[in-house]
Amino acid sequence: MTGYAKTFVLMAALTALFMGIGALIGGGTGAVLALVVAGAMNLWGWWNADRSVLRMTGAREVDERTAPDFVRLVHRLADGAGMPRPKVYVIESDQPNAFATGRNPQNAAVAATTGLLRRLDAQEVAAVMAHELAHVQNRDTLIMTVTATFAGAIGMLANFAMFFGRDRQGGVLAAIAVMIFAPLAAGLVQMAISRSREYEADKVGAAICGNPLWLARALTKIDAFAKGIDNAQAERNPALAHLFIVNPLHAHRRDALFSTHPATENRVAALEALAAEGKRWGKVGVEARGPWS
Repeated sequence: MTGYAKTFVLMAALTALFMGIGALIGGGTGAVLALVVAGAMNLWGWWNADRSVLRMTGAREVDERTAPDFVRLVHRLADGAGMPRPKVYVIESDQPNAFATGRNPQNAAVAATTGLLRRLDAQEVAAVMAHELAHVQNRDTLIMTVTATFAGAIGMLANFAMFFGRDRQGGVLAAIAVMIFAPLAAGLVQMAISRSREYEADKVGAAICGNPLWLARALTKIDAFAKGIDNAQAERNPALAHLFIVNPLHAHRRDALFSTHPATENRVAALEALAAEGKRWGKVGVEARGPWS
């Protein structure tokens, strides 16, 4: 199944879930209204979800004038992989992390936090951005971005359930059920689409950057820092968590519902096994040096 076909199936499934929640809140009328809203969201999400994600994370676009080393590194990786050069963004957050978004490789963007650029060396930054380019190359970004938009909307709809479900018989119970299960369902969808994709992006990213151990080292560092440093943007919008290379959430109890990533130690073990295969890895001209400024 192609990436576009998978996205269509996911949109259909999320639309059905959206309609089900609407029916619980408002019966037949609620289901119809939910269908209309879901249809509009599908159209909007296809073209604009990436911009929404970048806006929600507070990402700012950078170029060779404002962040020359970082932008040139991303361009060099993309050129080496035979991909269109994505737009490059930076997020003001001390937590090291990164993500990719966009509906296709021709309209893609990659983003890294200031904490990532400051706390990781050049090889590790290259490996992280190669992982994000792998998501673009694998056409994961569309389905991941659309899911983030829908999951956030489902969560908001669940919060409205208490206020709009009281007039129907059993409305309070239905509203409580929606509030409990709708965010959980959205989280399960995120988990299903994210875990296997992370392993594949790790593998492809290792090939793009030239060394699996660079990414293994980077993941270990990011995971350790992420457990102790808040990511304010992700905490405000937990439905975005699955976009990041490592789960950015830890500050609130609800964050456990959005644990969408495989265990970092399992990803590192897979990368170490990949390196042990003895494959001749390419080079992207990245020299080891101190943290990025």
